[in-house]
Amino acid sequence: MRIVMKFGGTSVANGEKIRYVAELLKQYHEKGNELIAVTSALGGVTDGLLNTAKEVSVSGKVSHVKEFIADLTKKHYDAIHVAVDSDNLRSVCIESVDKRIDELEKALIGICYLGELTTRSIDYISSYGERLAAPIVSCSICSLGIESKSFTGGEAGIVTDSTYGDAKVLEDSYSRINERLTPLLESGISVVTGFIAQNHKGIITTLGRSGSDFSASILGAAVKADEIWLWKEVHGIMTSDPKFVPEAKSIPQISYIEAMELSYFGAKVLHPRTIEPAIKHKIPVRVKNTFEPDFEGTLIVAEQNQIEDVVKAVTLISRVALINISGAGMVGAIGTAARVFSVLAGAGVNIIMISQGSSEANMTLVVNEEHLEQAVAAIRSEFSNNVIGDVAYDRDVCVVAVVGAGMDGIPGVAGKVFYALGKGDINVIIISQGSSQHNISFVVSSADAIEAVRILHREFELDQQR
Repeated sequence: MRIVMKFGGTSVANGEKIRYVAELLKQYHEKGNELIAVTSALGGVTDGLLNTAKEVSVSGKVSHVKEFIADLTKKHYDAIHVAVDSDNLRSVCIESVDKRIDELEKALIGICYLGELTTRSIDYISSYGERLAAPIVSCSICSLGIESKSFTGGEAGIVTDSTYGDAKVLEDSYSRINERLTPLLESGISVVTGFIAQNHKGIITTLGRSGSDFSASILGAAVKADEIWLWKEVHGIMTSDPKFVPEAKSIPQISYIEAMELSYFGAKVLHPRTIEPAIKHKIPVRVKNTFEPDFEGTLIVAEQNQIEDVVKAVTLISRVALINISGAGMVGAIGTAARVFSVLAGAGVNIIMISQGSSEANMTLVVNEEHLEQAVAAIRSEFSNNVIGDVAYDRDVCVVAVVGAGMDGIPGVAGKVFYALGKGDINVIIISQGSSQHNISFVVSSADAIEAVRILHREFELDQQR
């Protein structure tokens, strides 16, 4: 079986966990599987890199760089001494890490003197978390007697445009990856950095935070993997967030479309773009718990043979804000909605939900809370005439989403949702449902949000043993 396995930050947080991951990979390799491992950075490293870069771009203090580099070096040396038990391999690994830390130090000192931190620089600096971790994971595998080689995402063949911070993968990446990694599958385990890639000029780019899952999906599609495994610290995709609903259960199987809906509407297990390459190439994705590998986790497939549950999960998005645009001048005014969407796109604001009454006298939008001020300012600036009378907003809201492919064509699901909320004295502010009927989402006050999730989890008996 050909499997691409991605290991997150918790899985490779330190030397002990890297060693555990190497032993886990060895077990699957010895069972005859062909493996590619995708690694994240050691715990806390990426945040440390970004925070230090931002700090020194303002302070200009080289001493801060020296202190950070000393701590970073010790952290990785400690990991090497635990994860790699061969003196020769330790020397090789330390040499690789030293070279990259030296490059990083020079870049940070350069930022000190320039007093400037560009998006390109941020991508370059943040890439070092994965670039330092990959050789350690690879050497740990080698110390167990299995051939292994580490690659950056770019070296593996992932090529993107130059949209730094959120680069788009180019189509020729798939043939490049296939040419470079497929011949190595039989002889050993390739370790590839998640999250990072490069453009056609060889300049480092990144796929966005949490993009390591996306990297694994790209690699899996390129080498025609049988499955893509995302190792997390949870039992797969859950029926709800266990922090809010302690009785939440793991979902054994779910469709691509349901997984995408869940990833967009607050389920943090998956990066929203993760399964796009898997969908295109029809590769199953499995979410498993690193520290309980015998648990089957959740299998994400194109279509389920039998849909047992109408609703699969109830999720919650916090840190959002509601904007209500109203005015008599909106009624019958052609192009008002288009102008709203256009001006918000120009301001870099992503719209999460939209609701408009048939009277056309008001329009309600939900955006990320961090975008609220720029959204309101952009709308007020665009409509300085009398078309819009008022732009009101509310930060004290959350979005709740009910997701399940089984809702498609089943009458009464929405009625059941809102009847249950009514019985629980939960006031619904706005409602949205797409024509696919895979998702019903609505806005409630922040004070009611967790209770709304719990009510619906019970109503659809998602807490029952599967």
